[in-house]
Amino acid sequence: MASLKEMRTRIASVKATRKITKAMQMVAAAKLRRAQEAATAARPYAERMDTVLANLNRRVTNKAGASPLLVGTGKDQTHLLIVMTGERGLCGGFNTNIAKLARADAQRLTREGKTVKILNVGKKGADNLRRDFAKNIVDRVDLKAVKQLGFVNAEDISNRVFGMFDKGEFDIATLYFAEFKSVISQKPTALQLIPAKLPDAAPVASKVAEAVNEYEPSEEEILGVLLKRNISTQIFRGLLENNASFYGAQMSAMDSATRNAGDMINKLTIKYNRQRQANITKELIEIISGAEAL
Repeated sequence: MASLKEMRTRIASVKATRKITKAMQMVAAAKLRRAQEAATAARPYAERMDTVLANLNRRVTNKAGASPLLVGTGKDQTHLLIVMTGERGLCGGFNTNIAKLARADAQRLTREGKTVKILNVGKKGADNLRRDFAKNIVDRVDLKAVKQLGFVNAEDISNRVFGMFDKGEFDIATLYFAEFKSVISQKPTALQLIPAKLPDAAPVASKVAEAVNEYEPSEEEILGVLLKRNISTQIFRGLLENNASFYGAQMSAMDSATRNAGDMINKLTIKYNRQRQANITKELIEIISGAEAL
């Protein structure tokens, strides 16, 4: 049985840990609000961009010279998995769940005889996937020094992806991130970027409605430009969704850790008091027994 001194030391250690987890919870809560607002604000733009591209695509579907970003290379042999995770841990299963989804797809593609390449955005995803797919990881994007995410960060990633695509290093690119639902719910999501999977175009009610949108210089040229813009936008949205999901998961995890530390302190305190009372009782019995023996 532990001595009273050891129990006091352990109680003090758990109290110090609770202070740390409580502080991390408050920091995550403060950052979560800004991150959630940014992620929510990016959704309408990304969704509207998809709609515009879908309408453009409907008008050029039967025309030659469509962008490879839209129609692909005609093959599906090499797959690029862009896995976005956090740079830090202490956030429950946030990083693990994203890596788990990417790992499952990578294993399925490998069984089908496909070539898998992995581009990691964030340290934790690279650490998680390195155990099974170390040879498949082609690069890692480090965002640890970035204090506030901006569109320029998404452009850096998308430019790297475009460079690989232009060199013929992959046929299909899929983005993995966590979509923010709530503080306690973050949904791991896989989004195919190349070739772009666009929603169904809005139905045209009449020829008059169809003539409202006129494109200059041509639908093909505009579609080619907007496709690159859309991929950068989707990557930026993934970064913002991931950021909000990370702070939500960290806030929830630190709240649980704080409550668990409180429960442990209560149990250790009760055990300490019982042991202390038992020692006092034992000493009193020894004193009384010695007095009676005289």
